[in-house]
Amino acid sequence: QVQLVESGGGLVQAGDSLTLSCVASGRTFSSYAMGWFRQAPGKEREFVASIAWHGSSKDYSDSVKGRFTISRDNAKDTVYLQMSSLKSEDTAVYYCAASSIRYISRTSSTYTFWGQGTQVTVSS
Repeated sequence: QVQLVESGGGLVQAGDSLTLSCVASGRTFSSYAMGWFRQAPGKEREFVASIAWHGSSKDYSDSVKGRFTISRDNAKDTVYLQMSSLKSEDTAVYYCAASSIRYISRTSSTYTFWGQGTQVTVSS
């Protein structure tokens, strides 16, 4: 079992930056690939970014590529999502998730453990 706790969300202006953190506990963090997903009101949850267990492989959705950066610190059991040039359409609840398949994935069903989410609101 892995417990994930996100933090760092908040209300920002368009064009601002924000960094989300997700701390894991329970099992060996480095055994898991990690992902960030988001869900806006009235919309389905969508993939944002993924990072492999070793941190060298990363993947981003087209909508955030070039603006968001995913990273991890296995010594701190933490995954980060650095978000810059935020837009109003980035407003959503952001979730981190852990996948035992260890490699990057855009598919939510490959992720076994999920955090409770953190709200990001971008005002224009």
